Amino acid sequence: MPRHPAPEREFTMRFTSTPRGARLARRLVSHRLNDWGHPYATPVNETLALITAEFTANAVRHGHVPGRDFHVRLTLTEDTFRIEVTDTRAEKQPPSPLPAPDSASEFGRGLLLVAALADDWGITPRPTAPGKTVWAELRVPTGVRPHTHAAAPGPADSASAHRHNTESFPATSSLRRGDLGLRPEAATYGDRRP
Repeated sequence: MPRHPAPEREFTMRFTSTPRGARLARRLVSHRLNDWGHPYATPVNETLALITAEFTANAVRHGHVPGRDFHVRLTLTEDTFRIEVTDTRAEKQPPSPLPAPDSASEFGRGLLLVAALADDWGITPRPTAPGKTVWAELRVPTGVRPHTHAAAPGPADSASAHRHNTESFPATSSLRRGDLGLRPEAATYGDRRP
């Protein structure tokens, strides 16, 4: 397995294996990219949000094991974004090579989109437990500079309670966490710089 350098930025979170959890994962990845200087309407944000939507929908539809969650990890290393979605179902894997979709079918085109949009993608077994990780990488051209902006401050006690540097988290005061499929105790997010 190739070794990857330590990420400059990282966002990881666990979600319930439901359609609502998949939608939330896509939104939070898009929010994080916006916070990292890639606004919502930029190609980087839109492409990674689309790839995340496909991977998380597949984790819910094909990788669901009752009582088990799926995990999302977004990293930025040098000029490459990497999105990983891990589920607990090892025996259900996408076919290789990807078949041409049936023109009458509503399904079967998502991973073809991922293959067309990502610079690289693949599937790796989960090393410490049953399951698999589906990942994709998107390289950002070196001439593309992220838009920098100050993020809203997070809760005052958040950084001290977890004893690490955290990034702001989008406000969801009008929503109940239980309804979103979010497992806050499983969240880690923050800037990691060498």
